[in-house]
Amino acid sequence: MLSLKPAIAKSLAKRVYKNIKKWANKPIETQEKVFQDLISKAAATAFGKDHDFISINNYSDFIKRVPIRDYEDLKPYVEKVVAGEENILWVGKPLYFAKTSGTTSGSKYIPITKESMPTHVEAARNAILLYIHETGNAKFVDGKMIFLQGSPVLKEQNGIQLGRLSGIVAHYVPKYLQKNRMPSFKTNCIEDWETKVDAIVEETVREDMTVISGIPSWVQMYFEKLQQKTGKQVGDIFKNFNLFIFGGVNYEPYRAKFENLIGRKVDSIELYPASEGFFAFQDKQNEKGMLLQLNSGIFYEFIKADEFFNDNPKRITIADVEVGINYVMIISTNAGLWAYNIGDTVEFTSTNPYRVIVSGRIKHFISAFGEHVIGKEVEQAMRDATLNTQVRVSEFTVAPQINPNEGLPYHEWFVEFENEPENLSALAKKIDESLQKQNSYYFDLIEGKVLQPLKITKVKKDGFQKYMKSVGKLGGQNKIPRLSNDRKIVEGFS
Repeated sequence: MLSLKPAIAKSLAKRVYKNIKKWANKPIETQEKVFQDLISKAAATAFGKDHDFISINNYSDFIKRVPIRDYEDLKPYVEKVVAGEENILWVGKPLYFAKTSGTTSGSKYIPITKESMPTHVEAARNAILLYIHETGNAKFVDGKMIFLQGSPVLKEQNGIQLGRLSGIVAHYVPKYLQKNRMPSFKTNCIEDWETKVDAIVEETVREDMTVISGIPSWVQMYFEKLQQKTGKQVGDIFKNFNLFIFGGVNYEPYRAKFENLIGRKVDSIELYPASEGFFAFQDKQNEKGMLLQLNSGIFYEFIKADEFFNDNPKRITIADVEVGINYVMIISTNAGLWAYNIGDTVEFTSTNPYRVIVSGRIKHFISAFGEHVIGKEVEQAMRDATLNTQVRVSEFTVAPQINPNEGLPYHEWFVEFENEPENLSALAKKIDESLQKQNSYYFDLIEGKVLQPLKITKVKKDGFQKYMKSVGKLGGQNKIPRLSNDRKIVEGFS
């Protein structure tokens, strides 16, 4: 017989499934309602007045009045909110700022309001409930659950709490899960990641862990430390562990490694959370893509990625998207982000209902471990390291090495030298130091012993030219991507 909690979970799952189906079956109307609600509520804000929200009656009006912005463009408004001013981007003040490491802007302060905060929590909860509804599996709610996340310790600035998104969300774990949730609050507050993971291993190794959640690179480190401590596979340590919840990076490169560490296959749920909003979650085990959250105070626009850098790219709503096309996703939210480019590209796998996969970033990048390293940063690092030296570089590209033969993963820099350095390791060290200074995510991963410092692999003379020729892209406007999130390019050098 089911214990009380699984029975309640199944009942709640059924109710949530019905509610989601209602808006998922009326996607256009749902988004139109969200749009009208956002415009009317923000009409009296500074941003609303500057952009004549009072005269916006439809999407065409919105396009004319509100240009697409990234964080840099929105920064003058954000700085006023950070300074404590009210009614700037949204009504009143935000409850929180999710502080993130911007790749071009230094630290970013992303507002989270009393209207937007519940949508982050509900989407995560609903992802689990829809899994229960689909599979009938609710036994895991009686076991222990671990959420590998940032420290929940927050700072206050002008009446607004400041912290990492995962740390903010930690304050909203439902009471009925508090008893089952791990690690302890004290352990969760440990700032040093390696120390924290060691403490989590000690706390959990003898527990009945049924759900494990986190970014794959962090969870892999936890699994490896468990294995080192016990000499057992994770599936033997936690016999009832059957659900892995992840987000933040592509899981596929990790899947084989995880199954080896666990010793068997486990179900997984993919999430698409960000400081700017919780955009989607996997609603079906055997369907590709994640259900786009159309009823969560977020109005979505899309621009074809290959048209994004045109002078006047066409902006469309979900009504006009097509399956299989790479789109830049633009959002307006009840946290006060307006026609905001988060930098992600998505592809629709279905339009009935609307499901997406994250296809990458609008610019080339590496985020195999959640580091968000961009081309500008690797180019600057190479410049910093070779300045005032005799080293000359003909060409280079960077790729992640997720599964090295030994040691921790790392970034592998494939470099064709015109004039080689006397000491390759010393050059690699200089490049790595520059990259750590520029990108705090990368610094955290090195410091936390998730990654080892980068390594340089020499490419033979004309190696890049031969590669470009082999793929039919030699000459003209074609350029070798400075970095990529997989190893497809660098496989051409082997």
